[in-house]
Amino acid sequence: MMTSDEDLAEAAAGGDGAAFASLLDRHYDRLFAFCFRLTGARAEAEDLTQDICAALPAKLGSYQRRAKVTTWLYRVAVNAAHDRRRKRATYTRATEGWGDWESNRTAAARDTNEQIDWLTAAMNQLNPDLRDTLALVLDDMTHAQTAEVLGVSEGTISWRISEAKKALRALKEKEAAE
Repeated sequence: MMTSDEDLAEAAAGGDGAAFASLLDRHYDRLFAFCFRLTGARAEAEDLTQDICAALPAKLGSYQRRAKVTTWLYRVAVNAAHDRRRKRATYTRATEGWGDWESNRTAAARDTNEQIDWLTAAMNQLNPDLRDTLALVLDDMTHAQTAEVLGVSEGTISWRISEAKKALRALKEKEAAE
């Protein structure tokens, strides 16, 4: 005599691995087909079916023989599909705008890199005293620290920065005119 689904479910809930395997053997294909109808995609149905099967040992403890195992199993599948859709919707809402943010971040980084490349090339056109002074100040050194490194007064550093700015501005205007 064949063991009923309900008896297999009760035994599986009690930890009987063979009963659980028998129950899955009987219902896996039907469960997968139902999950496919719920999702409309084979890969999604495979994932959903696996998730259900992985959670089934714990869920079998709540099975109370009020309905046939297949009815109960369909209810588990519907709930799992709803949970999956809710999670996907939450994820979609959370990631909306990410592509725009990433595009803006990439564009800003590109602009910054272009500016740094321009400044590096332009600094190479400055006389060495102005270039060295500007390089130190751009490296977050104070005018006093820069003066100490270069062995000149702070006033000289201020004058050099002013001259470097004038020279860079002139280069920028020349490029814009060309």
